[in-house]
Amino acid sequence: MGRRKKGQDIHGWVLLDKPLDLTSTQAVSAVRRLFDAKKAGHAGTLDPLATGMLPIALGEATKTVPFAQDAGKTYRFTIRWGVSTNTLDAEGKETATSDIRPDVEAIRAALPEFVGDIEQIPPKFSAIKIDGARAYDLARAGENVEIAARPVRIDRLDVIDTPSADETVFEMDCGKGTYVRAIARDLSLRLGTEGHISRLRRTAVGVFEESAAISLDELVDLAHKGRAFEGLAPVETALDDIPALAVTEEEVSHLRQGRSIVLLPRIAQELRAQRRPRDLSGKDGSRMAVAMHGEMAVALGDAQAGKFVPSRVFNHSI
Repeated sequence: MGRRKKGQDIHGWVLLDKPLDLTSTQAVSAVRRLFDAKKAGHAGTLDPLATGMLPIALGEATKTVPFAQDAGKTYRFTIRWGVSTNTLDAEGKETATSDIRPDVEAIRAALPEFVGDIEQIPPKFSAIKIDGARAYDLARAGENVEIAARPVRIDRLDVIDTPSADETVFEMDCGKGTYVRAIARDLSLRLGTEGHISRLRRTAVGVFEESAAISLDELVDLAHKGRAFEGLAPVETALDDIPALAVTEEEVSHLRQGRSIVLLPRIAQELRAQRRPRDLSGKDGSRMAVAMHGEMAVALGDAQAGKFVPSRVFNHSI
């Protein structure tokens, strides 16, 4: 028999404002210790030199992590012109220099080429796997790393500040898998210069926005006062843009047993009519929805052929 995991059954999201020089794994471990939680995970890695929104899921909230990971993200970042590095950020070693400093008009003129559905080659220093090995491990070992281009989506890319000729500040809305460091590399190349990311902050992950984030210091202070739960958002927070289905206590019992429930024609029609930012329709006409009992999520599943079929069931109390 396997050993039982230590810790408590804590369920919810910590919307952490990750500080500099802390890995995402270290941040998750710190939050897990503060809550003495059995289970924890995060929705999208941030590099140590990046700050900002790192949603950390505890307990049953880990079942909703894929929805946060697949959601759109917003970044604010600074490109420092004139110097390229091997990691494409300020952590790396200098690889090339240039005297060219692009003016803001030239930068803005180039940005439309980077908006929409584009092909992007991930950085060599990334967690992409090549023949079972991480690209960054191969790059650090001095091996030649070749990564194929992959499709990404960028919905918005704007210049928001030009503090000096050497630096330009941008803001970007993008989809899953987009590398900000690759944007710095490719935009610098397009403008005929060198460049790297000198500052990077994630301001939003799906429905999780910067205004709701809590710093690690604030969370530690709350924990010391026995009030850590004030920094915990409900499990359901990550599902705010998914169609909701109200269920009865009897239906909760069926769903908890993994059994489907029948949808009244009126309810099925209302569910189809709900307009949400994310298209969660399946090829078979099914639609992803979350079954709710009051304010608490009971199950995720598909509404199809007049039934709601659960795919993930939440086990926290109602």
